[in-house]
Amino acid sequence: MKIVFSRKGFDSGSGGGPSPIVDGRALSLPIPEQRGRGGPTYSNRKMGGHVRRASRGKVQSWHRMHNDPMFGKKGWAALGQYGAAQTHLERQGVGAGDLFLFFGLFCEEGGAPHHRFFGYLYVSEMVKLAECDEASRKSFVDVGHPHAIRMLGNNDAIWYGRGAANAPALDALRLTVHEGPASLWRVPGWLRETGLSYHDKPERWLPDDRLQSVARGQEFVADIGERADARGWAGEIVRMISGKA
Repeated sequence: MKIVFSRKGFDSGSGGGPSPIVDGRALSLPIPEQRGRGGPTYSNRKMGGHVRRASRGKVQSWHRMHNDPMFGKKGWAALGQYGAAQTHLERQGVGAGDLFLFFGLFCEEGGAPHHRFFGYLYVSEMVKLAECDEASRKSFVDVGHPHAIRMLGNNDAIWYGRGAANAPALDALRLTVHEGPASLWRVPGWLRETGLSYHDKPERWLPDDRLQSVARGQEFVADIGERADARGWAGEIVRMISGKA
């Protein structure tokens, strides 16, 4: 089994600021749509005020969002990916049965920006949009997935499966250590042994189960195999995100 630490949503480079914590839940703000495609506006999803505050007015309620990853009311999730990030996922062997844990930059009123998990996706299939049949692609167009509406590259794909978002803002779902900065993470002890892609430099792995995460990048993969401790940790994170822990 592989776990993908998948960075998504607003931050200082994409959107202009951290996503908010609203009524005790992590509300990940999708990044603005940059490629002239259709899709929902922030006001359509009742996020207008949140994006104005998070971006300090640079993003308005009428701007269109890149609504990805998507989460359905019936418990499904769909993530579009392409280019180098998609190639990395495939080279790492990510596929059916693996788990995306979505994290982003968040800030609650009066607090410091920090990284935390907000959603998950258990992969049931990966659909390559340039190769799939028309019915498969249409199913994603019909729910408004931006990568299906207009492909971004020849290797554009949608990862689909069971998932959820808007996690409770629990301390156990926080990645950033409490003393900060945002890029300094508290991680489970087993992660040092399995490793995490793009984090090969030994100096990134610090005492007390801390990790100095890379500044940019989207998809970071840990191959946990059959490790019971890692699988147990992943299951608990999913339960917390789902509000079942």
